[in-house]
Amino acid sequence: MSKRVFYPFIMIYISAIVYLAYTTPITPHEANIFYSDNGIVNFLMHYGYDMFGGFIGIRLFFTLIGFISIYLYYSMTAIYLERESDRYSATTLYLILPGIITALVLANISILVIPLVLIFLISYDKDIKWLQIAIMGVLFFIHEASVIFFITILIYGFINKNRLLTLSSGIFLTLSIIIARGVEIGGRPSGHFIDIFGLYTALFSPLIFIYFFYTLYRILLREEKNILWYISFGALIVSLLLSIRQRISITDFAPYVIISVVLMLDSFNRRLRVRLPIYQKYYKIGFIVVISTLISVSLLIVLHQPLFVDRGYSFTDKLYEPFNLAKELKAKNIDCYSVDKRDKVYQLRFYGIESCPRYEFKE
Repeated sequence: MSKRVFYPFIMIYISAIVYLAYTTPITPHEANIFYSDNGIVNFLMHYGYDMFGGFIGIRLFFTLIGFISIYLYYSMTAIYLERESDRYSATTLYLILPGIITALVLANISILVIPLVLIFLISYDKDIKWLQIAIMGVLFFIHEASVIFFITILIYGFINKNRLLTLSSGIFLTLSIIIARGVEIGGRPSGHFIDIFGLYTALFSPLIFIYFFYTLYRILLREEKNILWYISFGALIVSLLLSIRQRISITDFAPYVIISVVLMLDSFNRRLRVRLPIYQKYYKIGFIVVISTLISVSLLIVLHQPLFVDRGYSFTDKLYEPFNLAKELKAKNIDCYSVDKRDKVYQLRFYGIESCPRYEFKE
């Protein structure tokens, strides 16, 4: 991708993200965090809401941090890609992933974790030791599942004989174990393995995830394994293994997995460019098919309002049904509604509709 195409794309992309953040109703997950959580996401949501109100208020800081992460991701690609055009392509590919679009639009912990991991990778490449430790410390405090990150860094540091990474990640990992922070492990084989594959497919789009998984596996067998590969592959494998016994939260793992799409593009380019033009045909056709599928899926997310809302598609109900219901109730001067589902109670509360006393939900 050329610079002349990349920068107009960024402007259009940012405009689309701001529009979605401003107009998309509060999700059940956001409503739960807004009213029942006490972490950093809850704090930023309330702080933004007190300043600006509305949907954009609860998402303001996350969207702004997401925009900063665009620059950080572009900067990080310089570690793995030499050509400027490849860096533009890698950043564009990263931005149009469905998981990144939703992370930029909605209030969530992932968009706070991603820029921290990117700063860590940049600081590691530039050998800024104090910043590496500082980032580990911030991750330790804001992300309970950062234990995944510490495990992968510990393994990388030990294998590559990096004493700083081994010692620092070991300390944070030990602290996580002592205070019982991290991913809860338990249960018995319960069939969530297919579910987690479906979630990753939704985050990447189907064909992209298949090739992404293949790339990480190929690097495991044949190619040089850098620190980014250790972080992403380790988080991916741990999530798949845990899903055999229990239901896991995709937001615990996705920030560490999704950032390594740059490795996928780098692997594809190297395999393509070592071949004569006559033998590149099928690679280019495959690339067009995969990217076309990704763009189609991403456009469905960006254009979901005119395409699906008010057209009878049930998968938009969790967002728009409480929003439309609240508008109807307010038009009739009704300030309470009988509902016993926590998610919907919190969503309606955000719109100023409380549960009627008989149905009041107890937190």
